Amino acid sequence: MGKKLTARKAPEQKIGSLVAILCIIALYIFLFCLDNVLPASNGNVQMLITVLKKGAIYALVCVSMNLLNGFTGLFSLGQAGFMLIGAYAYAIFAIPADQHSAVYQYFDGGAIQFSIPEVLGNVLGKNGGAFLGALICIIIAGCVAAIFAALIGIPVLRLKSDYLAIATLGFAEIIRAVFQWNGLGKITNGSNLLRKYTNFNDIQIQVGGTIFKLGTIFPFFIATLSILIIVLLVTSSYGRAFKSIRDDEVAAEAMGVNLFKHKMLSFVISSFFAGVGGALLAMFQTTVQAAPFRSSMTYEILLMVVIGGIGSITGSVIASFLYISASEWWLRFLDSGGVTLFHTHFNIPFFRDGFRKVVFSVVIMVIVLFFSRGIMGDKELSFAGMIRRLRGKKAVPAAEGEEDAQ
Repeated sequence: MGKKLTARKAPEQKIGSLVAILCIIALYIFLFCLDNVLPASNGNVQMLITVLKKGAIYALVCVSMNLLNGFTGLFSLGQAGFMLIGAYAYAIFAIPADQHSAVYQYFDGGAIQFSIPEVLGNVLGKNGGAFLGALICIIIAGCVAAIFAALIGIPVLRLKSDYLAIATLGFAEIIRAVFQWNGLGKITNGSNLLRKYTNFNDIQIQVGGTIFKLGTIFPFFIATLSILIIVLLVTSSYGRAFKSIRDDEVAAEAMGVNLFKHKMLSFVISSFFAGVGGALLAMFQTTVQAAPFRSSMTYEILLMVVIGGIGSITGSVIASFLYISASEWWLRFLDSGGVTLFHTHFNIPFFRDGFRKVVFSVVIMVIVLFFSRGIMGDKELSFAGMIRRLRGKKAVPAAEGEEDAQ
């Protein structure tokens, strides 16, 4: 009977996996065309590229926050702080040596006088050094954020609920203030901008005599790889331990789950990927300064998680792209003073600067009211499940599956 069950479920799973792979390939072909085929001067193309880059970055950060808040049940509000750490760690190690005197002009050229992409570029060539160097700097950014998380996790993870949220929020604000302190100016540049480091525009490949840009593919590649790792973690035994802590700490501890160990593991991993997201955001913005990494950034990320569904990875990804698209692109016309229809511009008095945010807030309220558990709830998008429904088949209940397997 076990073989019968496997044979019955295999076709949908195989077709679903094949469809997922084909969709990913099609997506990357489309992203490549956006950078290299479609006209860069087109305003809609440029806006689409911007939305896709930022959406990929925030999708990763939202999934990392969902790992902690949704799957482990730890209400943390320190995401902006770990993103700040990742952004600074990336920029510090990616500024070319000959630009340090210009960037750190108030701090005698800074303390770090080398650039990882530049060092690797001397061996692999400019393009190879930029790609691999950026990748290494991103990993360093995640590791630095994870180290900070491990240090502050020792005291704060013994707190629960609102107390944990307040402690992590306070940490994020302290980090933001410390990074602007002139005492660390030789490393962080104080309250001044970090700039001239490797960004998305520098990620490209040369084939023959033709140079192809990879500026949009790169953040998608990092985000896809990172989210895949989180998915594998959630579906592993560690993920089941995280969920047991979320559902009932007393029962989880009674079953032999080490609460502090698993909370620390979830906190550190979540912070690592938040640092990676911060590094990608630094590449996207081309400059880094501590001031924008306020608590409002964490609230924005939390809002995306809630809209997508707490405990749903695909929900966080979908909500991130919808949120960025609506706030950065689709509702922009509300700030323009009117609308243009059939080559005729109509002035509307209340379409002025800031009205976009009013409408966007109303849209969010409607979503929260009608989707109280978010767009996806705690469910995941499954191609195999979609194919099964298209074929008119029902999902096999867990109890029935267990009986058949026996």
